[in-house]
Amino acid sequence: MSQSQKTNWAQFIPLVTVFFFWGFVAASNDILIPVFKKAFDLTQGQSQFVSLAFYIAYTVGSVIYMLISLATGKDLINRFGYKNSLVFGLLVSALGTLLFIPAANTGSYELMLAGLFTVALGFSVQQTVANPLAIALGNVKTGSQRLTLAGGINNLGTTIGPLIVAYAIFGGADAKDSDLSIEAVKIPYICLGIAFTLVAVFLKFSKLPNHIEEEVEEDDLYFGLDKEDKPAVAKKVDRSSALKYPQLVLGMIAIFLYVGVEVSTVSNFPAYMENELGFSISQVTPYVSLYWASMMIGRWGGAAEAFGLDKAKTMFLKVVAPYLAFGIFLLVNYIAGHDLKPFYFYALIILILIIADIATEGNPARMLLIFSIIGIIALLIGMNTSGLVSVYAITSVGLFCSTLWPCIFALATNGLGKNTSQGSSFLIMMIFGGGIISSLQGMLADFTSIHFSYILCVLCFVYLAFYAVATKSIFKKQGL
Repeated sequence: MSQSQKTNWAQFIPLVTVFFFWGFVAASNDILIPVFKKAFDLTQGQSQFVSLAFYIAYTVGSVIYMLISLATGKDLINRFGYKNSLVFGLLVSALGTLLFIPAANTGSYELMLAGLFTVALGFSVQQTVANPLAIALGNVKTGSQRLTLAGGINNLGTTIGPLIVAYAIFGGADAKDSDLSIEAVKIPYICLGIAFTLVAVFLKFSKLPNHIEEEVEEDDLYFGLDKEDKPAVAKKVDRSSALKYPQLVLGMIAIFLYVGVEVSTVSNFPAYMENELGFSISQVTPYVSLYWASMMIGRWGGAAEAFGLDKAKTMFLKVVAPYLAFGIFLLVNYIAGHDLKPFYFYALIILILIIADIATEGNPARMLLIFSIIGIIALLIGMNTSGLVSVYAITSVGLFCSTLWPCIFALATNGLGKNTSQGSSFLIMMIFGGGIISSLQGMLADFTSIHFSYILCVLCFVYLAFYAVATKSIFKKQGL
């Protein structure tokens, strides 16, 4: 892509609709877990099959994609096109929502899990296509910021999704106030199926490209390097497989650990607050909500460069956008009837995020390094304190995780050329790290304490900091 090319909004805006769906459904799973547990009389372990069915589908989808590509001798997405593949993924997800109708009518937990699995199977196709496409729709140097902006739309879905699904099932945001009817579960998913289908039709006739241009200019080849590190002559690396690129292989591990630390931090958080701090479930809920809202807060600020504004306006957005997202969190929880007073102090922690974001200057490697270091500091503070100090410290991990996915994705796929879609599929496959790391932290907590178990998340951040440093030398060797 030409350096002078700005974000193609006519193509980017339709694309981000799918990012909203991913967040909406993933966060709504937290509503389904207690619903299924009560309706089907499940153990806690059996209720967690909701998360397992959902996240394992990403890996299964990526494996199927690679096997078919190998069998046919050509990459599937390159063959059918990015837009066509995105439409196909939406239709697969729509098919999954239809399974909720017979599942609810017959009261079949297994069929509902199959429905969730199929929805996520479609998501795996969508993610494989949409992430590199978001990076490609403009200047490569602002690719990670575009992906951050799309992630901010994703987190808008995580913020409002659970409230909407809870209202559809229970008639309100508080599940404890209403009688449960498992047949009500099908209503929001029928609506989602209709939405998936409509968006698929919309995208089919949109201006989204079917193929990503592979032409790059000299400055774009130096993506991620400072001026003094640019080689005299850029050497284009063209390899037969994405796995022959070290930035991708190391990036796969980074994605595995990143999703792990993001999911594990919050999945073990309620048990920490209940068991070690004495909070009730109703008191824990808004803090979990704050964690996911923190992802939105960070991404809204981190996406400022994607708009192609002048320096002053970009700086204004970096300061204002995070607090606007924080305002949405406050509004949502005000509507839910939660006390907002404990959260006002969080505005100061957001200021730390803004200062760190400005210090990165939009460089994905620098952002990955700085945010990983701050994430380590936040967790160490959380592990060595108690009360609300530890709660805010652990919750703030959401702020500093917020922009790491686009940073890792942009670095891992940089320079892959024709292997970009294959590399994207490998990265999406590693999403199952969310289930693995959270399970490992749970087992560690059983042997030690939930408080100490966050050391595992610290180690994940240590690797992410290493990856940020390692990519610089990798790109330099490849002439990127």
